[in-house]
Amino acid sequence: MQLVSPALPVGAYSYSEGLETLVQSGNLPDAESLQRWLVQELRYGAVRLEGAVMVRVYQAAIASNPSNLNYWNQWLSAFRETEELRQQSWQMGRSLSRLLLELQPPLEGLLQACGEPCNFAVAFAIASHSWQIDCKTMILGYLHSWSTNLVNAGVRLIPLGQTAGQRLLLELYAEIEATTSSILEMKDEDFGNCSWGVAIASMNHESLYSRLFRS
Repeated sequence: MQLVSPALPVGAYSYSEGLETLVQSGNLPDAESLQRWLVQELRYGAVRLEGAVMVRVYQAAIASNPSNLNYWNQWLSAFRETEELRQQSWQMGRSLSRLLLELQPPLEGLLQACGEPCNFAVAFAIASHSWQIDCKTMILGYLHSWSTNLVNAGVRLIPLGQTAGQRLLLELYAEIEATTSSILEMKDEDFGNCSWGVAIASMNHESLYSRLFRS
């Protein structure tokens, strides 16, 4: 619960992952359109592959395999489609890594093995392994945290009422569970996603006239 808490000091609240662009362009005018967007992201987007990489990082941490830790961290960095999304993952990863080193110094070896910069999903998986959180719970928590952050961004941007935001989050739970099951069954050869809409929104974000978010 501490790892997925909004109080975790990693700055997740400052990112919208392209939602700010989509709201300003009129593509996400209400709760229903935001829900459809998030469902498609859970089914086909980058967050699925983040989850799949987390499973592999978790397994590498169990086996104390530094080469695999570095490989998957590098893979995740190369997978990012835009500078803003890459910087988001790196900044949140650095913040979580610093926190983990303060809370549990023995994790230094695993975090160093990942290489610098460490992606947020990678640091999250290492923390989960250290705190003996099983893989399914880890993925459920990660997807719930991701969904909560973007719903909160929608509440501020569209804007939505707090009740509408909570209703939307509640309606995402079945999709979060289904995506978790899919992630746990994924083989390396199944890796693939379709998130060009997010990439375009992210690339256009830096040229918006006014911005509340960093991505």
